[in-house]
Amino acid sequence: MKWILLTIVVVTTVLADLLQSHEMKIAATSGERVGLVTIMKAIAIRRNLILAIASMTVSFFAFLALVQTQPLSFAVPASAATFVIETVLARFVLQERVDARRAAGALLVLSGIVLLGR
Repeated sequence: MKWILLTIVVVTTVLADLLQSHEMKIAATSGERVGLVTIMKAIAIRRNLILAIASMTVSFFAFLALVQTQPLSFAVPASAATFVIETVLARFVLQERVDARRAAGALLVLSGIVLLGR
């Protein structure tokens, strides 16, 4: 059960972060002013931002369930898998530049997760 909950946390967090980043970049390139009012308006009219909020809600409750059944010393580091997946997806889906230092950091996080899972 812990692996199912962890998978839900990771997948929904990654989905939410990608959707948020994508939508905020669209807002920035369209010349919209960046600020709280602009973000609130964007949430109201952009379906992807509503989906991102729903995904983060699922992630939050799955994380609560994970922490109920597993030690915090497992749950928090294991959920760091989001950093690794998001780094890869940022490079290939969002076309962001990922330098060697950032890639090395993601690999170190991945190494820690592998050690934790054993």
